[in-house]
Amino acid sequence: MEALEEIELCFPQVNTSCKKLTRPHSKTILIFSVLWCITLLTVVLNLLVIISISHFRQLHTTTNLLLLSLAVADFLVGFMQMPAEIPLFGGCWMLGDLICALNYFLGFLTVSVSVGSMVLISVDRYMAICDPMFYSTKITVKKVQLCICLCWIFSAVHSSWILRDVLKQPDKYISCYGECVVVSSFTEGMVDLVVTFLGPILVITLLYLRVFVVAVSQARAMRSHIAAVTLQRSETGKAKKSEMKIWLLYFNSCLNPVIYVFFYPWFRKSIKHIVTLQILQPGSCEVNLMYKGTVMG
Repeated sequence: MEALEEIELCFPQVNTSCKKLTRPHSKTILIFSVLWCITLLTVVLNLLVIISISHFRQLHTTTNLLLLSLAVADFLVGFMQMPAEIPLFGGCWMLGDLICALNYFLGFLTVSVSVGSMVLISVDRYMAICDPMFYSTKITVKKVQLCICLCWIFSAVHSSWILRDVLKQPDKYISCYGECVVVSSFTEGMVDLVVTFLGPILVITLLYLRVFVVAVSQARAMRSHIAAVTLQRSETGKAKKSEMKIWLLYFNSCLNPVIYVFFYPWFRKSIKHIVTLQILQPGSCEVNLMYKGTVMG
């Protein structure tokens, strides 16, 4: 039986078929169950973020537009990429060479957009904390929208360049039928590493170090400016929350909306409106989500 399992093919009718990976049945069920749960959570939670920011006009701020871009990228990961890649844990790709190439393109695209959005968010928080007097004039909705568009365009161009060979010839690196792999050169790998990892980490780290220094200075100033305690505490809290979110965002698309749930009261209030279908009521987009005194309906 073990010998037969070792030579089980993904496509028995095809001579060049890849071999299936054999695992204990219980382990396979556990792995697939966990993966599908993560996928479902990623889709649902990021969809809630998208609906919240898109529906409620009060949330149409520059920072939230950047969070919306990030949520859209994460939603695409959960809705399209994760379901397509889960079967690969069984050792077989069932969707053909073209979909394989497009799936890799989507993966590179969403990662680039996510990283780009995090860099933009760090710039936004840097300006808000370190240069608050000019924040509203330098960081406008139109400028943020332009930056988001450029981020997506650059990510698409970058992904197309990295995967140009595979997009032209989807089966170029396929050694057996049912395989889904992409091979990149050393130069392409280094460029991608710098553009989507090392460079962004350096920028984000430098910006948040500056934010931290300013936050510490503000905290010290509180001792001698009692009247400004409330304002300073609010700004310092936002800096720390944003910093925490930035680093957690880097690890998993599913974590993003969970972070929002814990750190943003408006997100919890918006979820209540969405789950109870209050967003279907006339004028629901004008609801005030920022203050505790808001009537939730």
